[in-house]
Amino acid sequence: MKKLYLSILSLMLTLQITGCKSNQGNRSIDYTQYVNPFIGNADNGHTFPGATTPFGMVQASPVTGAVGWRYCSEYVYGDSLIWGFTQTHLNGTGCMDLGDILVMPVNGKRLKSLEDFRSGFDKKSERATPGYYSVELNKPDTKAELTATTHAAMHRYTFHSPDSASLLIDLQHGPSWNEKQYHSHVSLCETKWEDEYTLSGHVRNSVWVDQDYFFVMKFDHPVIDTLNLKKLEGEVGKRIIATFKLNKDEQLLMKVALSTTNVEGARKNLMKEIIDWNFDKVKRDAKDTWNSYLGRIDVTGTNDEKINFYTSFYHALIQPNQISDVDGMYRNAADSIVKAETGKFYSTFSLWDTYRAAHPFYTIVVPEKVDEFVSSMVEQGEVQGFLPIWALWGKENYCMVANHGVSVVAEAYRKGFRGFDAERAFNIIKRTQTESHKLKSNWEDYMKYGYLPSDKTPAESVSSTLESVYDDYAAADMAKRMGKKKDAEYFGKRADFYKNLFDTQTGFMRPRNSDGSWKSPFNPSMVGHSESVGGDYTEGNAWQYTWHVQHDIPGLIKLFGGNDKFITKLDSLFTLELKTEQADVTGLIGQYAHGNEPSHHVAYLYTMAGKPERTQELIREIFDKFYKPKPDGLSGNDDCGQMSAWYMLSAMGFYPVDPVSGNYIFGAPQMPKIVINLQNGKKFTIIAKGISKENKYVKSITLNGEKYDKNYITHEDIIGGGNLTFQMTSKK
Repeated sequence: MKKLYLSILSLMLTLQITGCKSNQGNRSIDYTQYVNPFIGNADNGHTFPGATTPFGMVQASPVTGAVGWRYCSEYVYGDSLIWGFTQTHLNGTGCMDLGDILVMPVNGKRLKSLEDFRSGFDKKSERATPGYYSVELNKPDTKAELTATTHAAMHRYTFHSPDSASLLIDLQHGPSWNEKQYHSHVSLCETKWEDEYTLSGHVRNSVWVDQDYFFVMKFDHPVIDTLNLKKLEGEVGKRIIATFKLNKDEQLLMKVALSTTNVEGARKNLMKEIIDWNFDKVKRDAKDTWNSYLGRIDVTGTNDEKINFYTSFYHALIQPNQISDVDGMYRNAADSIVKAETGKFYSTFSLWDTYRAAHPFYTIVVPEKVDEFVSSMVEQGEVQGFLPIWALWGKENYCMVANHGVSVVAEAYRKGFRGFDAERAFNIIKRTQTESHKLKSNWEDYMKYGYLPSDKTPAESVSSTLESVYDDYAAADMAKRMGKKKDAEYFGKRADFYKNLFDTQTGFMRPRNSDGSWKSPFNPSMVGHSESVGGDYTEGNAWQYTWHVQHDIPGLIKLFGGNDKFITKLDSLFTLELKTEQADVTGLIGQYAHGNEPSHHVAYLYTMAGKPERTQELIREIFDKFYKPKPDGLSGNDDCGQMSAWYMLSAMGFYPVDPVSGNYIFGAPQMPKIVINLQNGKKFTIIAKGISKENKYVKSITLNGEKYDKNYITHEDIIGGGNLTFQMTSKK
């Protein structure tokens, strides 16, 4: 009988989470009109304007540069030259990779140097909307258009005055840290002209991860001539000039599909997703797909507010990326070709960033994806021995500290998701948190000292400890819910290790040596970064990391000596000026850095310490200063949608300070009305009565007409549907 009850309960939870019908909002609204893919394209936003689909493998987009940190997405809005168009891109990251298969139209005489292929362009002609990009190129006098499906891109080139219409196909290209790497990162390049319309191939390269990609490229006109350009020193990748016979204003169509498995995998992807040569249909289908997702939230606000919101929504859904083929096959972390257990395998998990708000956002708005995300992480974890830290193309790049795949899995379990094997998931969590592996974990020292000692840890000792402590808490929570008492107790004790780094004399989380002494000298404003300046903090300092106790804010307040002292310290954080040239520490209000993730929950701590009006002030200030509908409108890297998820959840009036808890701490809504069209068929409506520039404070809250006195709302309350109403006021 107990088993039957549990089965029925599990079924009810599944129906509640995944929904028995899709709820997509008003189908008559074109939500894509409010998306501006150029937002974040300037300098350190590192977003791209090109064509992609939700969670797609392919992102076809222009390239304006490829060497150095500035070009992590290969595009900077203010540049004047386009190098070509590549088929894959990272969204808002701080590292170099992807940028596969550069294609550039060529017209006229044969060119000798790479620089000669690059072209100026008419900036006013540039257009970008979800699933589509176009631009007029000056040198080849050609209009370039791009669209995409999950695994394939489609290009359309209109040669206005063709002399010798050609395409450069550059298989050496890829974003790189320096010129030497740009010419040496490819280790294998095999191509085959299958016929006069079809080129296929396999490229292996290594920048951030070891990447194998296979492709099939087809043209709607026959190739009448080919030429391989001379390789430069260190190069393995081919640069092919393919020439076509075209008349004035005639269009050349190209479609290219990718796969991690083999050429046949790429061919299956292409045959499934782009059957014919109807560019406009592919473009229209991409737009429709985007609308089906964007329509899950309806917002009421100014045009700028809608643009900021829906562009954030768009950026949040660019990844994780489905890298398995249409038949479910993919190349795993051990370079074996396997089938995804759910039929889909996802990668591009920037987990140090996205566990904070992006993944909680997914649990509300795209719940049907959550089990697939978790299963993908578990599959990769079982192969490599630990959950992904930062997963790309099915491989591990070991970027950032701790392992917040633990948090994402535990959060999903806490919220009732049961479409993954919980026992397997917890087993890999346990391995992740107890078995040391290269580069990013030392559990022996962690357990011996109760922290990672500064004198025994190459860099980031404080950040690594505090971030790992949160994962311990997550592991303990999942263990407890699964009835694993011993595991819950073990990880629960480790979740208190943060206390070992708190210096009561200075009021900071500070580096500590193996003999128990505090590292000295100590400057709480000194910014650390493992790959550049070193130090004990990750892209931050003591001012920013002292608050990184997301799971136990009451415990942190107690260490400070109560709410008043805690608030006084918080006040100093937001008023004491920080001067730094560290590129990742941006969006400053005092020492608070909104451009980097460790600060993202901090404004909400005022609410938890009994001063919600200060949280409400700060949320409005962050909105006004750091989110604007223009290319330089982001204060830092979008970081695979984390910056965007912060914006959307905060616009709703709440934020997951502790994602695993399932609770969202109240701030203040930033728009008059937001309706979440939940996938269980219900609606959750947030109303801000009387909101204005002056009325930024919350006077009272009601949930479904009843007075609501808690400082948070639960995940269950949200997905249960209903009305959350804030009465706004100008008075603190």
